[in-house]
Amino acid sequence: MRGTDFAEMSAFAAIADHRSFAKAAKQLGLARSTLSQNLRSLEERLGIRLLNRTTRSVSLTEAGERLLVRLRPALAELAAATLDLHAFRKGPSGLLRVVVQPPVATFLMGPLLAKFIEQYPGITLDISVARMPADIVGTGFDAGIRFGEQVDRDMIAMRVMNEARFVVVGSPKYFSRHAAPRVPDDLQHHNCIRSTLPNGTVFGWEFQKKNRRIHAKVQGKLIVDDIDLSIQAVLGGVGLAYLLYDYIASDIARGRLVTVLDDWTPRLSGFFLYYSSRKQMTPALRALIDFLKREIKKRGVSPGTAPHTRISRNYVLLPRGSLSD
Repeated sequence: MRGTDFAEMSAFAAIADHRSFAKAAKQLGLARSTLSQNLRSLEERLGIRLLNRTTRSVSLTEAGERLLVRLRPALAELAAATLDLHAFRKGPSGLLRVVVQPPVATFLMGPLLAKFIEQYPGITLDISVARMPADIVGTGFDAGIRFGEQVDRDMIAMRVMNEARFVVVGSPKYFSRHAAPRVPDDLQHHNCIRSTLPNGTVFGWEFQKKNRRIHAKVQGKLIVDDIDLSIQAVLGGVGLAYLLYDYIASDIARGRLVTVLDDWTPRLSGFFLYYSSRKQMTPALRALIDFLKREIKKRGVSPGTAPHTRISRNYVLLPRGSLSD
């Protein structure tokens, strides 16, 4: 498309949208005479009248209606392409809204925030650490990060953290008084520290060995709605806890906690950045994707695709410090 073609088409679309030469000229920042000339040139080149105009009104002809329907998507794409070029020249900018599950905020986004903001000063990053909405687009988010098993099929997904796993742990003090469980059924003989979800239900303990899955019914003298308190309780020898490995990796490495039922540990695909395949990608989102690709490569995160197999609702992960909304 020639520059004159674009100017003529833009003039026509603006006049058609506003039904006014004056308002269209103001929107485009052009003189009204220039706008009128662009429209006349377009009609002469096409050999057909697109607008009916009088001194008091502007209306579309049938041909104008048909052209406008086809023209709007094309102009939107051209505007997006221009925005991309502007971002390439000046750097991406604008608001970028991302919703993440708590472990991602703690172990990935938190450590990288300063670096991202330094590299992309034009972007305002709005991160929500919360229970994941079913529809990120409908709730106003540009992207989300969650378990791969929870990503819908119509989303584009990219792994940003390796496999996640839940483990059963106890302190050496606790195991000095109690025999370690060998199978999930043995947990009924142990004091299990349970956690509640925001809706009041108790977080379930799920296990898997080969193709066998078990939902263990556990009991205990302590129920909490705070992950930090759960960790402190298990460190103090109160009982066993079922926790995401990343939260307690350092305690395990130091010998302060001991894992049991390791051969029953359920493994999940890991966390994926995902975004709509039907929505125009903004320069700010492209910047985040490129940034994370560079960073996860340094961290040795293995590539992969979201498995699209559903996992239990028990795997609602909430921040350390609060299991409540």
